[in-house]
Amino acid sequence: MLILNWYRFFHNFECIFLVNELRKMSTKTNGKVINDPIYGLVNIHQPLILQLIDHPFFQRLRRIKQLSLNELVYPGATHTRFHHAIGAMHLMQQALTTLRQKGHSISETEYEAALIAILLHDIGHAPFSHSLEYTLLSNSHEAISLCMMKYLNQEMNGKLTLAVKIFENSYERKFFHQLVSGQLDTDRLDYLQRDSFFTGVIEGRVGADRILKLLDIHQDQLVVEQKGIYGIEHFLTARRIMYWQVYLHKTTLGAEQLLIQVLERAKLLVSKNQLLFATPALDFFLKNQISETQFLENPKYLEIFAQLDDYDIWASLKSWTTHSDWILSQLCQSLLSRRLFRVELSHKKIDERIFQILQNKIRKQYKLSKEEVSYFLIKGIISNSAYLSDSQKIGILQKNGNVSDVAQISDLQNIQTLTKKVKKYYLCYPKEIQY
Repeated sequence: MLILNWYRFFHNFECIFLVNELRKMSTKTNGKVINDPIYGLVNIHQPLILQLIDHPFFQRLRRIKQLSLNELVYPGATHTRFHHAIGAMHLMQQALTTLRQKGHSISETEYEAALIAILLHDIGHAPFSHSLEYTLLSNSHEAISLCMMKYLNQEMNGKLTLAVKIFENSYERKFFHQLVSGQLDTDRLDYLQRDSFFTGVIEGRVGADRILKLLDIHQDQLVVEQKGIYGIEHFLTARRIMYWQVYLHKTTLGAEQLLIQVLERAKLLVSKNQLLFATPALDFFLKNQISETQFLENPKYLEIFAQLDDYDIWASLKSWTTHSDWILSQLCQSLLSRRLFRVELSHKKIDERIFQILQNKIRKQYKLSKEEVSYFLIKGIISNSAYLSDSQKIGILQKNGNVSDVAQISDLQNIQTLTKKVKKYYLCYPKEIQY
């Protein structure tokens, strides 16, 4: 009986202890779990990161599609920048955990700052991601992201100072920036997997888990263990395929050029004081070109920018289909009904004779001036390189302790193709025009 009473006492004591510990853990973490289609459950415990995710600046990324107009080619490509930012942060967690396990000192402050830097790396994207980056704005999305991070840092009393340093590569431990923006960063590792998944282009899938497990640091530079070289080769090959098959797909290119011409025409009409429906945020950027300095000096501009997303553009496009300006309405109708430009790609420069023939035919058929033809006839250059070793190398840590560039020690037959910058010339014009 005495033994039974002692057993009950210790059992009850143990239960009380466990309950108290669980309570401590729940109040201590008070985290959030996000169910991601690529990685499963993503755990977030840091209160500051949860606060940033809930901020209107970050929530805006839910309304900006990751792949712009790629859904016109791949119907499943409707995922957002919000998805991507959360996924890239999850991979950063894995990378930092691996480096810690290999004996590298990473403080809790550095850990949190690196997560914040990658979480906010795309916060400055304009609507339709890269498509309108230099149409509505005169700045890159990285520059706007930095402005928004500095704005948030002031709002949060300097808690993002280290994250800003990591993002702009002014922190002394350089490998942190390489994980945010480098040849083998968590940004690329996520978007290749995510975009491959949603487009269904299986050739773009990469073994991110294995690559992250084989990361290391050598002389403050990010490197990959020698046994990970095949994973890196596959990563570079997948990146090349995704660029030509998805990101620079000629149908997407035609749709994006159509959208750019719509916005260029709208800006011209607004500059001539013609009445044009637009949401307040879009109206502001149609009328004003705001520089990076102006964004930093006047937070009001960032607040207006934070109201601008894909929906502003779509709402305006629908309204402009019935505008009295024929060029604007025609371009908008073409995009909304998927009557896209024909796109011709070539490794050679566009034949000027063919360009002149098309120019004359478009001008005659649509009764346009020479200047107006430019909305329906566009030429340019696209380029891609899976790996530029002259800017930042992917170092392979060999068993003897030496670090070599992956391009130098790889036995992949097409490694030179992957390291070469490939240019293609494009020509866009309406499909009903023949030459």
